Amino acid sequence: MTRFSLASLSALALITALGGCGSQRDLQPAAGATLPQAPYGRADRPSSAELLRTDPQAAPARSVELREQSERRADDPFDLPPEG
Repeated sequence: MTRFSLASLSALALITALGGCGSQRDLQPAAGATLPQAPYGRADRPSSAELLRTDPQAAPARSVELREQSERRADDPFDLPPEG
């Protein structure tokens, strides 16, 4: 039982160590492949960095309003008691 636990622990450690070995460089298309064609109305092709950038409409900024003290709720006309 101890060997199995030790073997699984070492395998987990190896997988974790290999998971952090990613390279940190710009993305390039695969060999023999090209980037997508330019969008309609644009003369040049967008770079990989431009294709990966999200516009504000796709990832809007969060607006969290913090309340400093409790407040009474306004009356909700649709908050009706159950029927029956």
